[in-house]
Amino acid sequence: MGAQGSEGLGTAMLGDTLDWPFFEDRHRRFARELSAWADATLPGLPHDDVDAACRARVAALGEGGFLRAAVPEAYGGLSPALDVRTLCLAREILGSRDGLADFAFAMQGLGTGAITLAGSEAMKARILPGVCEGIRIAAFALSEKEAGSDVAAMATTAVPDGNGYVRIDGEKSWISNGGIADHYVVFARTGEAPGARGLSAFLVEADTPGLSVTERIDVIAPHPLATLRFEACRVPIENRIGGPGEGFKVAMATLDIFRSTVGAAALGFARRALHETLAHASSRKIFGGTLGDLQLSQAAIADSAAEVDAAALLVYRAAWTKDRGAPRVTREAALAKLIATENAQTVIDRAVQIHGGLGVTKGVKVEELYREIRALRIYEGASEVQKVVIARDLLKTHAAKAGERNDSNRIREIGA
Repeated sequence: MGAQGSEGLGTAMLGDTLDWPFFEDRHRRFARELSAWADATLPGLPHDDVDAACRARVAALGEGGFLRAAVPEAYGGLSPALDVRTLCLAREILGSRDGLADFAFAMQGLGTGAITLAGSEAMKARILPGVCEGIRIAAFALSEKEAGSDVAAMATTAVPDGNGYVRIDGEKSWISNGGIADHYVVFARTGEAPGARGLSAFLVEADTPGLSVTERIDVIAPHPLATLRFEACRVPIENRIGGPGEGFKVAMATLDIFRSTVGAAALGFARRALHETLAHASSRKIFGGTLGDLQLSQAAIADSAAEVDAAALLVYRAAWTKDRGAPRVTREAALAKLIATENAQTVIDRAVQIHGGLGVTKGVKVEELYREIRALRIYEGASEVQKVVIARDLLKTHAAKAGERNDSNRIREIGA
C-alpha cells in the first residue's frame, strides 16, 4: 500500500524546482536517478511487517547506491561532506512515494550524523561504510519520556566504570529504528556542567550487554519505534563521540543538518497530496462538470500550490545556506521545518476534504499521507519549539545589531 499509485511519477512533481539557482547539475542528476529508481523499486518492496519492510528499504537503498548521500566521500559517500541539498532532495522524492522509504533513508543519516561530524577516524571507518551499503541500520537515541523538547532534563547517566569504560543507566523513548538498529548514538548526562552542558554522546552497539528493548511503540503511521533500557551498560570510552560534555553541541550540530530534511520530507508528502488532488479534481464528475470546474476547488488548489512553493523555497534556502559553508543555520532550518510541516498538514487535510469519502478510506493515498504527516510536526523539535528557536535567534541578532549601532554612535561622538 505504501507506494500505491507511485509508478511513473518521475521528477514531474518537482516541477521547476530543479531549475532554481539552489541546485547544481549533480543535484539534478541525483534527483532523476532516485526518482526513476523509486518508481521502479518501491512498489515491489514488502509492506505488511514494519520491521521487515524497513530492513528491505534500507537494503534496497544501499544496493541502489542512494545511501551514499548519507555519509562522506571518504567512507563511500557522494560528497566530501554531507550535502544538505542532496539529503533534502532524497527525502522529498522518497516521501512523495513511500513514507517508510523516507524514514529508512533519513535514519541512516540521522543515526550516523553525529559520528560523521564528531566521531573518531577509527569509529567512522568502522561504522560508516556499512551504513552506506545498507548492511548496518542506524539509530539516534536522544529523547526520554520526561526529556523530549527539554534536552536539559535528560536523566540517563554515563559514569566512569573501571579503566577505559563508562556505565550507562537510564531509558530512552520514541527511538526510531528501536529494536532493529545495529547501533545507537546515545546521549547521556556525564556531569561536566549543569543542564545541557553536562551531556556526552556515545556509540552503543545493539548487542551490548545491559541494553534492552522494553517496549515497541505503535503509532498512526507504522514505523519501527521503541523504548530502550540501559542497565549497567558498559561502553568503551573510545566510543564517546566528541569530547566530554559536548553531547548537546553534537546533537544540535546534527539537527542543524537534518532538521531541514524533515521539512523536505513534509514537502514530498505535500507535493504528492497536491498531485492526487489535481488528478481527482480533474476526473471526479459533479454537477454536470468536474470537481475542478468549481471555484471553491480551484481556490483550494491555488492555496495548496502556494503553500507547497513557499515550503520548498524555505527548505532549499536553508539547505543551500548550509552547503555554502555557514557554520550554523539554526533559524533557517527551524523556519524550513516549521513552515514545511505545518503547510503540508494543511495541504494534505485539504486533499482529504476534496476526496470526500475516499479521503478517509484505508488504502487511498491521501489517507496514508494524512497519517504520515502528523508526526513530522513533533519530531526533531515540535512546531512550538521551532517558534521559540526562531524568535530567540531573531532577538539575539537584533540585540547584537543594536549594540553595534550604539558602539558606532559612540565612536562618532568621540571623533566629533
